[in-house]
Amino acid sequence: MIGATLAILVTIVILILFFVDSKINTGPPPTMVVVELYDSNRTDAEIVADQKRDQAELERRKAESRRQFQEIQNQLGME
Repeated sequence: MIGATLAILVTIVILILFFVDSKINTGPPPTMVVVELYDSNRTDAEIVADQKRDQAELERRKAESRRQFQEIQNQLGME
């Protein structure tokens, strides 16, 4: 009787530990969200200028990335 009780008790403890462990560190890590606040009375010209500036920055980053990949490709002798 004691052996059966201990066997059931150990099994229950193991199941509880698995259940508790599955809840630890399962959430996604916290992420930082950057929000740009704009003046509520911006003119359309200011909005278009901001969009053009952002697009130019995006194109600059893409060109730099292409240049870096091209440099790596040349170093490795790939075509």
